[in-house]
Amino acid sequence: MTINETQDEIIAEFSDLSDWMDRYAYIIDMGNTLPEYPEQDKTPAHLIEGCQSRVWISAEREDDGRIRFAADSDAMIVKGIITLLLKVFNDHTPQEILDADLYFIDKIGLSEHLSPTRSNGLVAMVKQIRNYARAFKALEAN
Repeated sequence: MTINETQDEIIAEFSDLSDWMDRYAYIIDMGNTLPEYPEQDKTPAHLIEGCQSRVWISAEREDDGRIRFAADSDAMIVKGIITLLLKVFNDHTPQEILDADLYFIDKIGLSEHLSPTRSNGLVAMVKQIRNYARAFKALEAN
C-alpha cells in the first residue's frame, strides 16, 4: 500500500466515528496494538524532544531499503497517535517518506483536537521520522 492509500484508509476509518470521544477511544485502542518497545531502546538517543509525554522512536533499514520504525510512549493517546504515524510510514523507502504529503492529520481533524503541547509533540514525532529517512537516504548515497 502506498503512503497515500494508507492515509485514505485512516480517513475512511475515522469518518465512521461520529464524535471526538469515539475518535479518542479509537486512537487509544490503536495504541494498545503497538508492538512492545524494547526497554533497552528507551534511551535519551531515541527520546523525542518537544513532547509533553515521553516518546521514543527508533528505526532500522531493512535489506530492501525500506525503513521499519518502532515507538512507544508513556501516554495512551500519544501511543495511538504514534501507531497512526507508523501505520503510514512503516515499510516505505526514505524517499517515499520524505516526499509524503502528510494530509490525514488535518483530514481526520486531529490537529484541531490536540492541545498545543500535544500538537508540538506530533510535529516533533513527524520531524524525527523524516530525520531517520534523511539519514538512511544519505547512507544509500554512499
